[in-house]
Amino acid sequence: MNYDNLMRECFDLARKGSGKVLTNPMVGAILIKNGQIISKGYHKSFIEDHAEIDCFNNLKESAEGATLIVNLEPCSHFGKHPPCVDEVIRRKIKRVVIANLDTNPKVDGIKKLREAGIEVITGVLEEEGRKLNEKFFFNMKNNRPLVALKYAQSLDGKIATGSFDSKWITNEESRAYVHKLRSEYDAILVGANTLRQDNPRLTSRIEGGVNPFRIILSDKLDLYRNYEVFKENFDEKTYIATISKKDIDINAEILRCRQKDGRVDLKDMLKKLYERNIGSVLVEGGSIINNSFLEEDLVDKIYQFIAPIIVSGVDSRSAFIGEGAKLIKNSKRFSIENIIRFGSDVMFEVNNVYRNR
Repeated sequence: MNYDNLMRECFDLARKGSGKVLTNPMVGAILIKNGQIISKGYHKSFIEDHAEIDCFNNLKESAEGATLIVNLEPCSHFGKHPPCVDEVIRRKIKRVVIANLDTNPKVDGIKKLREAGIEVITGVLEEEGRKLNEKFFFNMKNNRPLVALKYAQSLDGKIATGSFDSKWITNEESRAYVHKLRSEYDAILVGANTLRQDNPRLTSRIEGGVNPFRIILSDKLDLYRNYEVFKENFDEKTYIATISKKDIDINAEILRCRQKDGRVDLKDMLKKLYERNIGSVLVEGGSIINNSFLEEDLVDKIYQFIAPIIVSGVDSRSAFIGEGAKLIKNSKRFSIENIIRFGSDVMFEVNNVYRNR
């Protein structure tokens, strides 16, 4: 039997958890019996049941002899919930069809399923499944959040004029896609300068979108309550990463980070965020913050939007400002993964070519 279409339906179910499962993977599950779908489920949020259990909970008949389609290997360890593989065995499932193996070293669900006499088929649409959960697989391998930069630039590589004006370089279609990206990342990060210049809300303003956690990078902690991110009564938390030891009365959690060269140590900040179950960060900072992440080799993805305009000017801002490479051969290299047109704009999605996802 060809399981491709059912697996794609699993992927669609899994995407419903986008932006809500944090460091957990997005997973969908489908039960079929006698050629008919008898139940569906997905992992709805970080604290809720895994997809397999949700699927069983939605079941209206016996699952005995059914085939379970699930895009990730069922877990076999105790975490926030009991092992899903135990419930699969208890329900007397005949066959389990999987897209991807779980790279969490605690998981060996396939072995347990086969020992129970359950047929296991793996590798169905494996590459599509890896792309779906690239953040999760990255987390498992690197033990830190995946970091993506997002910026809009002109044809001559400028993200703002000399007076720091940047609204708007790209068109409405591009900006709508950015809000979709915000909904898919666990957190969005800007620097204190961007906060002062733009006073952004840092929300995902699309129907059904999920607001990310907000992270403000402020070495000196020289911020005030009147910025929009501190005014709004969001369900999601705001963090301020700083090296300052002073206290301020503000609607945010202060992350006291180690310092490196007089600034926030980005690796220490990411470690602290990961400890708070933040598995991906979308950086919407300026030239200096972009370059800081680049120099620390912490840029895993880039979403580069290019508009058909030319800004020019010796004082206008580029996407990265720093010492830079002395020789072209020493440049940071990335691979293009996707190119999308948004009307007159173009977006390049690129990955760090030296880092496996």
